[in-house]
Amino acid sequence: MIRRSGKTRGSRRTPVTDFECVCCRAAFRFCWSCRCGFQICQACMLENRWGLTCNNIDWQCPDCGTWNGYGNQ
Repeated sequence: MIRRSGKTRGSRRTPVTDFECVCCRAAFRFCWSCRCGFQICQACMLENRWGLTCNNIDWQCPDCGTWNGYGNQ
């Protein structure tokens, strides 16, 4: 995760956090993340869903094999 501590939107808000997708290498404000550091954006997740999930409830990290939830349950 890339953190840019200098950027804030307001004095009371938290700093803007950018994530870098490991597939497309673009910066996003939201990425699906694993504890090992793997991050994938929503577009790449939808494109590669066939290889990352078998039940559309959990997805398996291709780097470490840990199962992560989609957060929809």
